[in-house]
Amino acid sequence: MSKVSLNVQRQFCAECSLALRRFIGGMNGVESIEVHNGKIEIVYDPSTIAEDTVRKLSKDSMEKLGYQLLDE
Repeated sequence: MSKVSLNVQRQFCAECSLALRRFIGGMNGVESIEVHNGKIEIVYDPSTIAEDTVRKLSKDSMEKLGYQLLDE
């Protein structure tokens, strides 16, 4: 398993945290997602999903919810 940590411009509201967990956590190859203190940690299986894909889908999801990724 591998882990990606992403920093976000501001802390997530509870509803947005749940939305991210449902969407990103539901992707094939993603084992877990933790959202806390403006940071997202995603544990994934690199033999199933590429890190670039995890990062892109996470960024797209956050932007749809009105958040901006700081790690660009």
